[in-house]
Amino acid sequence: MLSVVASRYARALVDVATEPGSTLDPTAALNQLHAIEQLIASSQDLRNVLLSPAVAPGHKRKIVTKIVESSFDQSLRPSKQVRNFVFVIIDHRRVAEFSSIVSAFEELLDERLGYVRADVLSARELAAPQQAGLEAEISKVAKKKAKLKFSIQPDLIAGVVARIGSTVYDGSVRGQLDRLRLKLAKG
Repeated sequence: MLSVVASRYARALVDVATEPGSTLDPTAALNQLHAIEQLIASSQDLRNVLLSPAVAPGHKRKIVTKIVESSFDQSLRPSKQVRNFVFVIIDHRRVAEFSSIVSAFEELLDERLGYVRADVLSARELAAPQQAGLEAEISKVAKKKAKLKFSIQPDLIAGVVARIGSTVYDGSVRGQLDRLRLKLAKG
């Protein structure tokens, strides 16, 4: 569930990235946001400066610019639009919500581009062909191109559980055993 604040900021950047004639590549913007998110998460000192009300927003922008220019290779350096977006977040004192904003951006961008997101749980790590097969099947069921997030949950025993929005498709052995248990309890 997206917070109202994260959605508001993310929607603004999604609008910029997807408007006709935009020079901002949505995938590049997402990669740049993830890189900045990782940079902030990896440095307690940077986080402290960005969260401190005692440090002026202009000084925070200069620090971020200097660190990004020295830390990122050319492909991850933020575009003008992403840089300005990060500056707006700094100016409005929303740095504490940056990760939520990036997650909201990714989710809203997927939605705008026609993707459906699905969480897939499996008892063990799935091989690439299995992941590709699941992606194709879920895309068929959802009637949209699926983006899957895979997680491991050993107590499933075998099989997978896929969640698309609020709909759950349970093809796990644990799910089958639970359904069998219910049948036996009724009969």
